[in-house]
Amino acid sequence: MIDYTGTVALVTGGASGIGAALAAQLSDRGADVVVADIQADLAKEVAANLPRPGLAIGCDLSAPDAPGALVKEASDWKSRLDLICANAGFGRRKKMMEEDFGPDTMNLFAVNMFAPFRIAQAYGELLSQSGARGRLMITGSENSLSLPQAVKRSRLGAYGASKHGVLIMAEWLKEELRGELMDVHVLMPGGVYTPLIARNVPDPKDLPPEMGVIMPDRCAEIALKGLDLGLFYIPTHAHIGDDIRPRAEGVWDALKQLGLN
Repeated sequence: MIDYTGTVALVTGGASGIGAALAAQLSDRGADVVVADIQADLAKEVAANLPRPGLAIGCDLSAPDAPGALVKEASDWKSRLDLICANAGFGRRKKMMEEDFGPDTMNLFAVNMFAPFRIAQAYGELLSQSGARGRLMITGSENSLSLPQAVKRSRLGAYGASKHGVLIMAEWLKEELRGELMDVHVLMPGGVYTPLIARNVPDPKDLPPEMGVIMPDRCAEIALKGLDLGLFYIPTHAHIGDDIRPRAEGVWDALKQLGLN
């Protein structure tokens, strides 16, 4: 079990949902937490109410230079940075035949997919200079692995693509680091009752049971257990294993039909 006493953790998207739950649980386990979010006022409120009051930083991670500046400001706070939870992200609902690939979609990719790896680059440079070892957990999604059964009618093509990108880029990052500088993890949540869901379903009791939606605190608990266990893949729902089967089985069936098995 990781001892977070005296450590500093940066949580992006920390003003609500999974990020706020991660910030609270890390603080409860002894970390000093930097809460970063585009919602600066809400980030201040979350940071002030942590078990160990933390630092709030307002930032828009869609800007190319923002991730590097954020890492620097977070590390300057207490002259160390032991963990980054690159959790910021948002969704988009648009059928693929209607997707315009305009500024909103590019912003989606900038925040969901590019920002975590700009953070990783800045963090790697910081660790190289200090000689310390770090830890990076990037929030992907069940959509990183498949087209989940529960959301097949949700028009999440571009969002799913951004989260697919997170996973393969994280796999390449882990491979290229070869165990140096930092440990890398990918959190892959299924349905979590975040503000994105709450806007449409104000009362979680009204959610269909088949969606298997969990609360942010439970997601954060699983995430930190995954870090304690040293897992690279950190799924949060049992059905994620079932959802990846159709793709794998489809590929194996195609290989068989093509005589390549």
